[in-house]
Amino acid sequence: MSDLTDQAEESTETNSQTITPHRPYEDVQAMVTGTLFVALGVVLFGHAGLLTGGTAGLAFLIRYATGVDFGIAFFLVNLPFYIFAWQRMGAAFTLKTFTAVSLLSLFAYFLPFGIKLSYLSPVLAAVLGGLLCGAGMLMLFRHKASLGGLNVVVLYLQDKYGWRAGKVQMAFDCLIVLGALAIADWQRVALSVLGAVVMNMTLTINHRAGRYMAV
Repeated sequence: MSDLTDQAEESTETNSQTITPHRPYEDVQAMVTGTLFVALGVVLFGHAGLLTGGTAGLAFLIRYATGVDFGIAFFLVNLPFYIFAWQRMGAAFTLKTFTAVSLLSLFAYFLPFGIKLSYLSPVLAAVLGGLLCGAGMLMLFRHKASLGGLNVVVLYLQDKYGWRAGKVQMAFDCLIVLGALAIADWQRVALSVLGAVVMNMTLTINHRAGRYMAV
């Protein structure tokens, strides 16, 4: 039995020594695919009149309150967080995050022109939108990028203190979505909370510090 344990430890050490960073084209593919997934989730949320958490949720609140396009609001809301990202997470992370935010803003602006839905169940929009956003953010996180805003703070807290990104993000998201009670009815807020929970459960289950070994 001890021999098997030693072999397993040696295998783990060997694997850790052969880890190679993501290649540039892999980072590009992940950022395009991840932001496209999130943009599709945002389109579903918007079509059903739902909200989400994070800076995307703040952008939705601005959109519903003022009529400003989501993509524009999302880009502007993220600007102050780049200073924190640069100081705490480094230049490479900040540049990747800026690229991801810019891509999401563009996708969220142009996708509605190519997607026309005659009917969409709000429950399906919450669940499917949450899954798409969670999967997209997971791709970005694993390639050392984020969607700015609270994503930056959440990843910093996980790297610095080991706080689970999905759980911390869920706490922030629920606070933002509940704040929408000022401008939205409780049914829409409840479905928005469902979407936020689905999104963050996807992150909690699949993104744990030390589990994904690529960099």
